Amino acid sequence: MVLAQKEIMALRKKLFESSNFNGKIMYTFSRYFSSNKMDLRKLKPMIQKRIQERAKDYPVPGMIPVAQEVLNSRRLLMQGVSTLLKVLPVMACKFCPEVYIGKKGHVIQTCCGFKRRGKNRVHEWITGGLNDVLAPVEAFHLKHMFQDVIKHHQRFDFERVPAVVELCWQAGANDGNQYSNWSPESDCCSVDGAESLSPDELVMIASGTLKAWEVLRNGVEKLLMVYPAKVCKHCSEVHVGPSGHKARLCGIFKYESWQGTHFWRKANVDDLVPPKIVWRRRPQDPQVLLNEGRGFYGHAPAVVELCTQAGAIAPSKYHCLMKLQGVATL
Repeated sequence: MVLAQKEIMALRKKLFESSNFNGKIMYTFSRYFSSNKMDLRKLKPMIQKRIQERAKDYPVPGMIPVAQEVLNSRRLLMQGVSTLLKVLPVMACKFCPEVYIGKKGHVIQTCCGFKRRGKNRVHEWITGGLNDVLAPVEAFHLKHMFQDVIKHHQRFDFERVPAVVELCWQAGANDGNQYSNWSPESDCCSVDGAESLSPDELVMIASGTLKAWEVLRNGVEKLLMVYPAKVCKHCSEVHVGPSGHKARLCGIFKYESWQGTHFWRKANVDDLVPPKIVWRRRPQDPQVLLNEGRGFYGHAPAVVELCTQAGAIAPSKYHCLMKLQGVATL
């Protein structure tokens, strides 16, 4: 009986020691990993100092030639597309962003229309222009990359410029962001007498335009690896900088409790240079693309389709999307 009591006492002692040890661990853990609120007034000078030190690393000298090449390619692309539009017809839907490269639009029922208009209807075509082929994407022009976040009441104090141009300026192109050198009219330039160009000259312009398109997208992709850019999850708003602005311009949540606040994510090359995918007619397809054969027809970016119709050769990476060897409709 006495032996049993001694064993019970020894067991209680071990349990007490283990619980005391665990209590010390929990006290140490709560001491060093507590969830007490930090004093932001003490952290603010440290955060500002880190931002100022980070700003010294930009612009990156090795990316300045890439940014300058992107600006030059963008200028050549705008000039080439403007020239080809004077020779080749482009149709745009009156009620949605759909574009078709050809004299007559297709009859594929993919028109999304307005809110009160029926969905999946035939498009109503009008003559398209430069902005239908190259979708404009604008962003706020910043004085420097790490400036204060733009508030909602400051949205009219900053100019809106093309997002690609803003990205290149922040990357150090154009001799220190010479903003006064750019104007919207400078983008809409074309070759004089485009209607009288010979077929060989037209092919040369189309090939140069297609090359400028590829150089532009590759250059923007390289710049986005070094320079931050944001895009809203719910709309096409783009902001070039480490954090998005606070201008409440998002139409998705305009009448909800969010009051038009954007929800930002990391941007990619398609957000700054939209490919604008269009239907394309192959030689084995009918003259007008029908809704019944929509599963057989190919697609291509609008710039690529425009250049290939002018005689340029599309890069091999687009062949799968274009369905060059696909079967014809039944």
